[in-house]
Amino acid sequence: MIHGGTTFKSKKDYLHFLKTRKVSIEEKISWTDEFLKKNLGKKFEIIKPKMPLKENAKYEEWKIYFERFFPQLRNNIILIGGSLGGIFLAKYLSENKFPKKILSTYLICPPYDNSLPGEDLVGGFNLKTDLSLLEKNSKNLYLMFSKDDDVVPPAHAEKFKKKLKNANFIIFESKNGHFKISEFPEIVKMIKVDVKKSRAFC
Repeated sequence: MIHGGTTFKSKKDYLHFLKTRKVSIEEKISWTDEFLKKNLGKKFEIIKPKMPLKENAKYEEWKIYFERFFPQLRNNIILIGGSLGGIFLAKYLSENKFPKKILSTYLICPPYDNSLPGEDLVGGFNLKTDLSLLEKNSKNLYLMFSKDDDVVPPAHAEKFKKKLKNANFIIFESKNGHFKISEFPEIVKMIKVDVKKSRAFC
């Protein structure tokens, strides 16, 4: 599972973000934490790399760190990327042959390009024109968006649709904006269905 992050055009913009971002001492409860672990069960091993400098992310640095985990991965891996983590996986899998067999890939609210309402998508995360290798790497490819997402609007889904022939697109009515949710039962159900199908073909 690859978490999200932020990118900035310059150090000045990054420092301004640090000086002005909203701070909170409340505990953030996300579906990516205990909910996923509890609902998938002990048969699943969840690996959550802490990607470098998530608040000022650079694709090349994430790529290096991501590849460090490859020796520890097994076949029939399920990849999940949220927001910046989603476009990271889309870019990586569209430019590189993945060394293990991927059972499914879930891209959750991935931006397609730098047309975001309040953020700059820079740092090398831009996608190339041809995304066909992304679908070759992962036969079960899902992209999920929410109609009330003000960070990555569902218009980005339409841009992905023009490039991906066989991907599954799911647009939710509401996932509390940018998937700021503590539970995500839909993805648990989909993962279990994919695993069940794969066993049926073994």
